Amino acid sequence: MTRIGIITGSTRPGRKSKAVAQWVHRVAMQRGDATYELVDLTEFDLPHLDEPVAAAMSREYLGQHTIRWSAAIDSYDGYIFVTPEYNHGPPGVLKNAIDYLYHEWRDKSVGFVGYGTTGGTRAVEQLRLVTAELHLAGVRDQVALSLFDDFDDNGTVAPGSHHQSTLTKMLGQVVAWSQALAPLRGA
Repeated sequence: MTRIGIITGSTRPGRKSKAVAQWVHRVAMQRGDATYELVDLTEFDLPHLDEPVAAAMSREYLGQHTIRWSAAIDSYDGYIFVTPEYNHGPPGVLKNAIDYLYHEWRDKSVGFVGYGTTGGTRAVEQLRLVTAELHLAGVRDQVALSLFDDFDDNGTVAPGSHHQSTLTKMLGQVVAWSQALAPLRGA
């Protein structure tokens, strides 16, 4: 069965990314076309990139945190990045986590769920550039949650119904592309 990791893009205290990722997971679990798992960056404790050799050059990692992160990411066929937008970009912790690896990302698919005052769209635009360099196939559809419209007065995620249909379509694209790219990963 195809495995999709839903990666929380923030470790900030009071973050919304975990709640947004849980919403994505609840919707995804209704599908039955893949196994969907939450991947919370807070559980990996990745320091600022500290591997002496660039990941594109070698998979021989020195840090136990990198080895653990590599094993987790390598086990998936595709990903959903859940990202807030901080200062017109993704959080540094997400970019740092991405930069730790190279080969583990290759020939897999990725979808994006952004949130922020403008739906996290600028953070997603930057992540599309980064993930393309890693040979991740970014799918077209993305979810853009507004802090003004898609969260209630308490800050709890409450997406409009139109977001669920977009999310469902995006999940289908991530699974389809993950399956289509499987022969490249096996080569």
